[in-house]
Amino acid sequence: MPVKRGFKYLEHTADIYVEAYGRDLAEAFENAASALFETMTNIDDVEPKAEESVEVEAEDKHALLYSWLEEILVRFELNNRLYSKFKIDEIIKTGLGYRLKARIYGEEFDESKHIQKVGVKAVTYHRMEINESPGRVTVKFILDI
Repeated sequence: MPVKRGFKYLEHTADIYVEAYGRDLAEAFENAASALFETMTNIDDVEPKAEESVEVEAEDKHALLYSWLEEILVRFELNNRLYSKFKIDEIIKTGLGYRLKARIYGEEFDESKHIQKVGVKAVTYHRMEINESPGRVTVKFILDI
């Protein structure tokens, strides 16, 4: 049975343009993270064996989305670990902007198990959008490949 995804890929000439959505900002950010890793591999093949905590802060919601995605991409690069499950515990407004606390789950990359799709070099601010309405949040961003 196919897994329902909370994201889709949009047309873009050179990079990967993603639209992720959810009932609230946390779910949209979780689905954005899923889209990031689905770009690189089939996340259905990544077992959530190890749990890690993530905390990022930023001055606004756009910067928070960027920091969130960049943090987990850097963890992939540094730790050679793929992630398939993302749980945002809180996104709160602070005196300096926003703070996100989350748990991410995954396992070490295994070339015999995890297919390699596209290498993601970076998350960009180019064409980044966050649209919030009651019961629906959509985020858009471009991944530099």
